[in-house]
Amino acid sequence: MKNSLLIAIAILFLACQKKEINKQKVLDADFHKALILHDKGNDSAFFYFNTVAKNSKDSLTIAISYNYMASIQSESSDYFGSLESLALSLKFLNESEDKDYDCLSSTYNELGVNNYNLKNYSSALTYYEKALKFSKDDSFRLRILNNKALVYQKTNKYNLALNIYKKLILKERKNSREYARVLSNIAKTQWLQNSNYNAIPKLLSALKIREDGKDEWGQNASYSHLADYYENTKSDSAFKYAKKMYGIATKLNSPDDRLEALQKLIRISPSRLTKKYFKAYQGISDSIQDIRSAAKNQFAVIRYNSEKNEADYLKAQAENVKKQKDIILRNIGIGTLVACLMIGYMFYRRRQKELKKEKELEVKKTELKYVKKVHDEVANKIYQVMTEVENDPGMDRAEVADQLEIVYNISRNILYQNTNINIKESFFRDVNKMLYAYSSDKVEVVVKGSDEKLWEKVEESTKYEVYFILQNLMTNMAKHSGADCVSIEFTKKNNVISVIYFDNGKGMQGAFKKNGLTNTENRIENISGSITFDTKPDAGLEIKLSFPI
Repeated sequence: MKNSLLIAIAILFLACQKKEINKQKVLDADFHKALILHDKGNDSAFFYFNTVAKNSKDSLTIAISYNYMASIQSESSDYFGSLESLALSLKFLNESEDKDYDCLSSTYNELGVNNYNLKNYSSALTYYEKALKFSKDDSFRLRILNNKALVYQKTNKYNLALNIYKKLILKERKNSREYARVLSNIAKTQWLQNSNYNAIPKLLSALKIREDGKDEWGQNASYSHLADYYENTKSDSAFKYAKKMYGIATKLNSPDDRLEALQKLIRISPSRLTKKYFKAYQGISDSIQDIRSAAKNQFAVIRYNSEKNEADYLKAQAENVKKQKDIILRNIGIGTLVACLMIGYMFYRRRQKELKKEKELEVKKTELKYVKKVHDEVANKIYQVMTEVENDPGMDRAEVADQLEIVYNISRNILYQNTNINIKESFFRDVNKMLYAYSSDKVEVVVKGSDEKLWEKVEESTKYEVYFILQNLMTNMAKHSGADCVSIEFTKKNNVISVIYFDNGKGMQGAFKKNGLTNTENRIENISGSITFDTKPDAGLEIKLSFPI
């Protein structure tokens, strides 16, 4: 498509990480359809932008399409996928061409926002500087500067942030909405810089402007700032503004802001309400994860199908070339045969060396295998028994003896690949019993979805591995996490069982990372499954694992 067919440039304006889109019109049916769907908030726009990017002959149109795709991915929290799309956008832009400047500025700004969301603050600043270099629009420059100030605020460089905000506020006086935003950011930054600073007048002034202008997104930010300000001084005021933030975030259907508000409410609410807000937080968090995972998968499938079609076309071409090569190869068959024999002999020699190394490696693997089994099966079982005795001082001596006999049998039979776990009809009872064994007056354990039907089609070897994975996680929780609430939820969909483990403890500790993590990953590989860990210091641990039936 020729440059003369471009009417304007599609630019994504980002302010406080909220997007304002200055639409561009390109004379392409798929592009127009994508714009319409994008304006309606429909993720199907991704498909049509991808179609334009693959089929267009105009480099700027392709770059703009990838820019839009990146914004859709970023809105679904697929930040790495968004970075990939932005890299493709840059590939089709020329920094020496004035016509590409607006898209370059938008793309670099979007790269900055994605890196900010991924906490890569140094990279974010680098991209914001590049965005400013190519920006020709004054209002867009102000938004980039605001994003840059947010990075300085986040990295405790308050003077640098304030220098930017003070310049911005002089330019934004005519725009009440932008003025309120900058005023609120100034107040928050000054308070972060000096905890004795009275930020209330500016914060309330910004809130009043936003309420008068019916700026609900702005009110949401103000309530967040006010709740943070009052958290350590007036808990009742902090609680009030956190509740207001939760209410308006719910109205705006902003799940991330709802989670932020619930986090504040969990910290500052009266103890009788903490559990209520924690449950609400869990429910929303799980729902968001499901929705965003589905969105990420959708984007990946669209790209996969597009690339597969292209690969099929290239494969057909390759087959035609191969037929021509076959004619030539027949004429040099003797030479090829001699070469193959020589290569075969060399390969044979090398293979013999490899087999020797493989045998040595197999010995090491066997040693590691038994070390792992002793750790997972003996040590964890002993700790489970210790936990049961500690949680139930009145436990029947005969039952204790039975449990110790099981430990003895495990130790004796490791060489014979035996296990004490009933992997027949009552397996789900053994799993549930083991999980609840870690429950006590100090630790609440909640198990959902583990019943006979869930496990009925699971292979015995898989049950065996899953049992010890879960036992390892629970032992780590009891030893290291300091959690008082643990949930394990089992679900089955499309012949795949998923397990979500969550505790509100200290997060993943060093001991588990060194030993338990390696053993757990080895076991999940044995059953062709996958596992992900999401942990932050003192903010709990969430582990998701899944495996096919």
